[in-house]
Amino acid sequence: MKKVVVTGGAGFIGSHLTEELAKQDCFVIVLDDLSTGNLENVEELLRKNNVNFVQGSITDLILLNKLFEGVKYVFHQAALARVPRSIEDPLATNEINIKGTLNVLLAAKGNSVEKVIYASSSSIYGDTITLPQKENMPPNPLSPYALTKLTGEYYCAIFRQIYGLSTVCLRYFNVYGSRQDPYSQYAMVIPAFIGRISHNMPPVIFGDGEQSRDFTFIKDVVRANILAAENDAEGVFNIGSGKNITINRLAEIILNLMQKDLKPIHQKSRPGDPRHTLADISKAKSFGYEPKWRLVDGIKEIIPFYDRSEV
Repeated sequence: MKKVVVTGGAGFIGSHLTEELAKQDCFVIVLDDLSTGNLENVEELLRKNNVNFVQGSITDLILLNKLFEGVKYVFHQAALARVPRSIEDPLATNEINIKGTLNVLLAAKGNSVEKVIYASSSSIYGDTITLPQKENMPPNPLSPYALTKLTGEYYCAIFRQIYGLSTVCLRYFNVYGSRQDPYSQYAMVIPAFIGRISHNMPPVIFGDGEQSRDFTFIKDVVRANILAAENDAEGVFNIGSGKNITINRLAEIILNLMQKDLKPIHQKSRPGDPRHTLADISKAKSFGYEPKWRLVDGIKEIIPFYDRSEV
């Protein structure tokens, strides 16, 4: 049985990843300080003999060194996420996302971990005229969050080159699925739309709505992580759907699926948000990644989850 660690394992992406790993031949250690994660996300899994929860922070190097003993893979999902939050509190974002990632790499090196799979972000690209976005394009981070994710990638590359620690960085493009908070001030757009519409409130669009995003369903992201761990992939890879859609069109689709006649509200654009995202996913296909979920199908899958949510 492979021993693996999922940092941020009680969070949105981390809990879905833990759930899938628990079905496989893995003993999963979930590390989360519960600052943004939720224990309810993994409560059912903790009844299994092969899942163990540890409350703690990636800023605690002593703890990481203990947890990583005998570990084969570290799936490093823990971060202080979201661009608006990082603009409000760049110091905390820096502490967790940069110092925490350095600690993860140090502990992985010290315990001879076979590979670290690092959760990076498409926000690294910033505003680019050329689409789709390719991994060899010059980075242009527009927020503290994006900058910390880029720094984490550079640290992964250095640890690979100097210390021989195998690392792979997955640049996620707008991941959506169940277990996101639709009512947070930092809510992602799809759960935020569904949450408001389910309460007969119009969706809120920041800006003119003609900005476009490449949305990636959580199950595709989970599969990408496991494929990247089990293959010889190293370096940086885009993980997206390879298609994008405007936010105005997204609102139309969700309103139609939920059979609601509501007119979206437009508010001013938020700083640090890129105008367009679109992933070139040809490089990730080299280790077997291929998105299987269409946007409409993914939204249909998660609408019942958010319809049950309470304000």
